[in-house]
Amino acid sequence: MIIADNETAIDYLYYETVAKTVVKLIRQKSKEPLTIGLHGDWGAGKSSTLLMIESAFKGQTDTLCVRFNGWLFEGYDDAKSVLIETIVAALLKERSGIAKVADKAWDVLKAVNWMKAARTAGSLAFTMATGIPGPDLIQGIGSIASKVISDPKAYLTGDVFNKVMDGAAEHFKEAAPSETTPQRMHAFREDFEELLERAKVDRLIVLIDDLDRCLPQTAIATLEAIRLFLFVPNAAFVIAADEGMIEYAVRNHFPDLPAATGPTSYARNYLEKLIQVPFRMPSLGASETLVYLTLLLYLASGVSDSSVEFKSLLEVARKALQRPWLGTGFDRDKIKARLGSIPSDLDAALQLAAEITPILTEGAHGNPRQIKRFVNTMALRVEIASERGFQDDIKQSVLAKLMLAERFAPELFNAIARDASADGSKTISILERKVTSKGGKDADDDPMADWPNIEWVKRWAAITPPLNGIDLRPYVFVSRDRRTSAGIGVAGGPVEAMIERLATSTLGITQVTKAEAAALTPEDANRVFQGLVTKIDQTEDLGKRPPAAEGLARLCGDRPELREPLVAFLGRLPVSKIGGWVVSGWGVAVEGPQAQEFAELVGEWATQTSNKPLSVVASLQLNPKSKRK
Repeated sequence: MIIADNETAIDYLYYETVAKTVVKLIRQKSKEPLTIGLHGDWGAGKSSTLLMIESAFKGQTDTLCVRFNGWLFEGYDDAKSVLIETIVAALLKERSGIAKVADKAWDVLKAVNWMKAARTAGSLAFTMATGIPGPDLIQGIGSIASKVISDPKAYLTGDVFNKVMDGAAEHFKEAAPSETTPQRMHAFREDFEELLERAKVDRLIVLIDDLDRCLPQTAIATLEAIRLFLFVPNAAFVIAADEGMIEYAVRNHFPDLPAATGPTSYARNYLEKLIQVPFRMPSLGASETLVYLTLLLYLASGVSDSSVEFKSLLEVARKALQRPWLGTGFDRDKIKARLGSIPSDLDAALQLAAEITPILTEGAHGNPRQIKRFVNTMALRVEIASERGFQDDIKQSVLAKLMLAERFAPELFNAIARDASADGSKTISILERKVTSKGGKDADDDPMADWPNIEWVKRWAAITPPLNGIDLRPYVFVSRDRRTSAGIGVAGGPVEAMIERLATSTLGITQVTKAEAAALTPEDANRVFQGLVTKIDQTEDLGKRPPAAEGLARLCGDRPELREPLVAFLGRLPVSKIGGWVVSGWGVAVEGPQAQEFAELVGEWATQTSNKPLSVVASLQLNPKSKRK
């Protein structure tokens, strides 16, 4: 059974503690403007936590909780206006019986129309970095107002007319000709405060989700809208986003800003001013991964999350997760004591989870979505085998072990696939002899001697079950959904081949000509880029320059459209784990429009304090004269 990869109110990871803490803070600061950040990578559990926060306020008549997903509206309208309109629509829906609420809501909506008019007719948007109106706006709205009022159809034509004439002209009439944007913003806040008072809403809570999925301009527009409410009493915003992506959006929107001021960047400074209370979603450790993986595997076996057995298992899990550092409380004895007996599917889930948790914890970096995707992929492949009629040839423990290699060591999986197509198991045989000989030198030719992650591969080989002597062809066959090169008797495609050439050695990189890179379609070039990025992400020791980094520099040097994604990728690498190699060696791959972005990134590395060696190297890169001294 495939497990839905979306937010859930069922708390598998005891994230309810984060939700309860946020709810408690909102209640304590009920009369004050408040912005809270839920930070974490994609798939870290932010959306599920928002759902739990929303559930906590259900049924409270004096509180209005509104969810907003800017990603859903991207490309359709101004995100700033849509956010405000969404809030007003929710107020009208919940307080439809109060006439004076509708009257005041119209005043607020007219202000929104005024914002649209200012943006559309005169490009009069004030910047969120300073809050200072642009030059045109400083002159006031008198000239535009008079033109709109005297002959709106002549001044506002076509699309512009349709966008702003649904109330904007009337709002211009009510405004004094000399009224400036700051005055209109102040009036908007007053109107909104009165709207909340008339609606008898003691606390407005707006939950912002998927902001880090939006394009930079959409993310910035949403943040601008939130700034309008920073001084509105009773309004609280909870923003769920990867702060690294939001910082990137700020840098993208304000390219002329210096890289940093003091110890932090301008982008980080702005984010810290906007978000008063930051929460970081915790990554999963080994014990938490074991619990989560067991629950998912049990669900994938077909059990319902509403069944008595699963709810009882979840109780045991939640108790164990109260103190995960102890690593106790989620074992067969505790589970049997709670359930009375252990169903066979649960027993299999416990066994499989215990075997693969150590490497999956490391490889997935504690990300719940990555673990869920692993389980779903495995369940899908088992289902494919069942539909084809060879389910008896597939054992989940063997499939899971091979999938770990496929996900975290592609060169190992490819070697196994080649062996399987030749009806052999040379790679497995060598590996398992290495493990059983406890690191002794193998007498046979060792094709893995130069592999950069050989220590990871050895740990993988030690996982049960051993694979030597098992016919792996069914497993390789069912894995063809992910890698064409893994198919039996099927050569890898040109994209996969280029990825391998660019990721393995200097010789392979030099063999990729500029003409070959230029001949790639945009889609294939992006696939090569993502393949190289994945290999770097899978590298165990980022203190040394991964081979794929050289290939990535070569590719992006030949494909200018990939330079912006390259800088974004370098910016999301874990600062505490990367070596000084990341500062240099990129050549033309970071030239052109991305030169300033890369320089800002080097500036951030130079000023951070979690990785002193990186800070030193980055500082020398910025100030080469100090190196000569």
